[in-house]
Amino acid sequence: MTRPPVRYRIITASLLTVAALYFLTPVYWLIVSSTKSSADLFGTFGFWFSGHPRPLGNLTDVLTYDHGVYARWFANSLLYAGIGAVCATLLSAAAGYALAKFPFRGREAVFNTVLAGVLVPGTALALPLYFLFSSMGLANTYWAVLVPSMVSPFGVYLCRIYAAAAVPDSLLEAARIDGAGEARIFGRLGLRLMTPALVTVFLFQFVHIWNNYFLPLVMLSDSRLYPIQLGLTSWIGFSDRKPVLYQYTVGGAFLSVVPLMVLMLVLQRYWRTGLTEGSVKA
Repeated sequence: MTRPPVRYRIITASLLTVAALYFLTPVYWLIVSSTKSSADLFGTFGFWFSGHPRPLGNLTDVLTYDHGVYARWFANSLLYAGIGAVCATLLSAAAGYALAKFPFRGREAVFNTVLAGVLVPGTALALPLYFLFSSMGLANTYWAVLVPSMVSPFGVYLCRIYAAAAVPDSLLEAARIDGAGEARIFGRLGLRLMTPALVTVFLFQFVHIWNNYFLPLVMLSDSRLYPIQLGLTSWIGFSDRKPVLYQYTVGGAFLSVVPLMVLMLVLQRYWRTGLTEGSVKA
């Protein structure tokens, strides 16, 4: 295999380095700022540690402030993002598999409707969803955030495309000849072959729900139901009267990115597996 010229490799490495710095610089600032006091946060150089860093003390203050309300917000975010992402992934897998492998009248119309759903911004649906859940008596409950989070038009689109390419029809026919039912074929074969796509859908949906601010803002009025993003924003609103909340917000923001980092590190091996599928000739 011929290696690309040195100049192209240098350009590629330079661009990747710039992109990495662009994305990692805010994380570095967050790590540094989470070790400072409120006074040092505004009175010292932003990209270096203060003379008296206290990272564990600051994080403990965040977790214990107001009877540990941050821990409750953290648990709420895990609930919304975890359950919503799992349900959205399974529903997307089932819908995408059916659209790819079962011909029926109106299939393309259904798929085009799904594509249209991808183009609709979530903020445009927040208010209609609020009126709908309010009429059912579900506003200001966990369900008001959970149920909309279980739907992912992009997930259905990705699973349909991936199932059409990665799940051979001949393998499904062989399973049917052996007497396997459609549900068993989907559970034993379809889901396993679609694993890289499912991991992608799960991660995208988890990050989307974790960072979602507008839907909980519209749906929830009880602070005990807030996710992290909405809770930290409420702290910022009171920081003028209580400046220590600036530091608590920075510390809370640092803690909020830790689950996303862990999730990325844990799930990346499934992407590597998916990238090698089909690269070897049978």
